[in-house]
Amino acid sequence: MILIQNATVINEGRRYQADVLIEGERIKSVHDTRYTVHDKGLSSCTVHRASCIQIIDATGLLLLPGMIDDQVHFREPGLTHKGDIHSESRAAVAGGITSFMDMPNTLPQTTTVEALNDKYERASRESFANYAFFMGATNDNLDELKKPAVRRAPAVKVFMGASTGNMLVDNPQTLDKIFAEIPKIIAVHCESEAIICANKEKYTREFGEDLDISFHPKIRSAEACYDSSSEAVALAKKHDARLHLFHLSTAKEMELLEANPLKEKRITGEVCIHHLWFSDEDYARLGNRIKWNPAVKTRADREALRQALRDGKLDVVATDHAPHTWEEKQGSCLQAASGGPMVQHALTVMLELCRQGVFTEELVVQKMAHNPAELFGIKDRGYIREGYYADLVLVDPNQSWTVGKENLLYKCGWSPLEGETFSHKVVKTFVNGRLVYDTVVYDEQESFFEENFRAKELEYVADTGHNH
Repeated sequence: MILIQNATVINEGRRYQADVLIEGERIKSVHDTRYTVHDKGLSSCTVHRASCIQIIDATGLLLLPGMIDDQVHFREPGLTHKGDIHSESRAAVAGGITSFMDMPNTLPQTTTVEALNDKYERASRESFANYAFFMGATNDNLDELKKPAVRRAPAVKVFMGASTGNMLVDNPQTLDKIFAEIPKIIAVHCESEAIICANKEKYTREFGEDLDISFHPKIRSAEACYDSSSEAVALAKKHDARLHLFHLSTAKEMELLEANPLKEKRITGEVCIHHLWFSDEDYARLGNRIKWNPAVKTRADREALRQALRDGKLDVVATDHAPHTWEEKQGSCLQAASGGPMVQHALTVMLELCRQGVFTEELVVQKMAHNPAELFGIKDRGYIREGYYADLVLVDPNQSWTVGKENLLYKCGWSPLEGETFSHKVVKTFVNGRLVYDTVVYDEQESFFEENFRAKELEYVADTGHNH
């Protein structure tokens, strides 16, 4: 057993001092130390102290449930020169992310049950974090999406706009059938391909093919995002489908969402770290480092996203972690790859925004741990509760550190955050009750991984996406 003492727990909208006892893979007890325990004056944590193999003094540290990232691209199989399940899950755990859901645009694409099962098998051998894999839709794999084995996927991913991997679903009849007939959450990438192509033709005709990065948000415009997102919402309402909108990036799209409690929603929205941290003012400084699809947009869009997260219109914060090699990120805005690494730093960025007064730590935990668990119906994770898996993160809220190449764990070896100094640092991460990552001493050069540890496939309490 492991006893974490004197931690400041942030969980379910509360902040309190507590001792947390881990037995095996799960949380055995959570003792709020503010209150007197009447059973002979002893908490269950104290009773079991003598049998603990490790006692951790967490005085001054924040104890959070492990973050659940509902959108990553770990690049395995087929693209492992820039990332793989082993390397990127390792970086995720060091950043406080204890569970992830991987996207289908790999090689081969995850559009068959065989490919889906292969990913789960790979992760069982390689992953430091708990895992799930999305099933991908195409214009012609509707029958595959209906197979019983697809139940192990948290959702079906539909690209309603072309991005890395070119899995565009643009057949109107196919889209209608997916929303009508697939009894799962339908998660969508929304950008209008017609508008993007028209914008590309306009700007290349006027300025030539060698467009710099400032044209990226003009080509993949706010109009392109809203046009596609509104189409997805209309289809979901038509068929009473369960829709999850990935990486929303514009103020206009917030009009499509309601600020209802998550449990009452059929249409939910995600926002990504880079759309909350960067704006188009950063292109001049960072160039292709912050080239994503959808594009990073204006400061006004960023502020609208932040407000929608506070208001409850946006439900989940994710990373869309999408590593590319440095060489692949070079060239014009039409040539450079879109996407960047983020899992090691996502929680750190969000806690820095808390320090700046943008969010509260309670809200961060809700949007990055509680809500992903609830939205996808993940069993026994996402909270600090007795009987739940001990996926836990200890954070030092007063440990200043600077992102640099020497402390990056991404296989691609770069980050858009290099040179940024943050005030919070993840110091220990537990996955299924095991101390998998530990800074040992508070220095980014002195870290420890439980290299022989392997995590688990995510389980679900129910299919949360049934249409009827």
